[in-house]
Amino acid sequence: MSRFRPLVELGGPALLVVGAGLMATVVSRSTQIYVLQAIVAVAMVVAIYVFVGNSGVLSFGQISFVAAGAFAAGVMTVPLVLKGAILRDLFPILRDHELGNVASLVLAAGVGGVLAALVGLPLMRLSGLAAGIATFAVLEITNNLLREWTAIGPGATTLSLVPQTTGPGQATVGVLLVIAVAYAYQRSRFGRRLRATREDPAAAQAVGISIHRQRLGAFVLSGALCGFAGGLYVHMLGSISTGQVYLELTFLTLAMLVVGGMTSLWGAVVGALSVSALDSFLAEAERGALPNGSRLVVVGALMALILVLRPSGITGGKELRL
Repeated sequence: MSRFRPLVELGGPALLVVGAGLMATVVSRSTQIYVLQAIVAVAMVVAIYVFVGNSGVLSFGQISFVAAGAFAAGVMTVPLVLKGAILRDLFPILRDHELGNVASLVLAAGVGGVLAALVGLPLMRLSGLAAGIATFAVLEITNNLLREWTAIGPGATTLSLVPQTTGPGQATVGVLLVIAVAYAYQRSRFGRRLRATREDPAAAQAVGISIHRQRLGAFVLSGALCGFAGGLYVHMLGSISTGQVYLELTFLTLAMLVVGGMTSLWGAVVGALSVSALDSFLAEAERGALPNGSRLVVVGALMALILVLRPSGITGGKELRL
């Protein structure tokens, strides 16, 4: 049975995503957007899992890489004939060039990875509360730069006129790519070394494993995948503002990872899809009987309940087994 273990561990999450993608093709347009949001949420949560799940270091800053990738992909795909009129303050290299859909996703991944490398060099020496506070500072700095610096984006206004190319097909293929990269990493010697530093840092250092180097590699890979997910996100929505990729999305994606089980790829996918389904249901209910903000209260209560009753999450933090 061990021969089929990788196939099961990778095939289970992939089948869930493919099933969601097929569902998006048969439901109504009003429901389809919720399904697409759930699929793209899988990409974000799996990208966060690559670092947080394998290293055991809690990071509040991964959504900053989603934001950077989303705005990079969005700005570079706004039609050139309109960009000069609505984004006059952009740097010339951004204002005078336009990219296609696939190229913009590659750019988004590159921007996320480079940003993660820059901030990760000093921050990956930290652990525990210090790492959490430092990565939250990265989120705050990134949000302020995107909101105030009109040379790289629309500033405080909404970036609109972005081509909506993330349909069921692109969303599914993109998320499957993220899952495949995450699984390949966790099966590699780098992933095993990083998990060794999570389980026993002293023993890992004693056998010659560099904690800083392993954390930095995972942080950069996570940043690139987050940037790619941001590209999918902006091409799904067609417009984006800094508020959409800030605290609420940070809280939701971390809740998805905790609820599913933060130490496994299977848990990341299950948590993203289940919490997305609950969040979508509550969002619809807020338009009726429930007061505004109820969905975040319920998701927060669910996360707290999971942490108390089952700290390892729905999946127990384990990969899928036959």
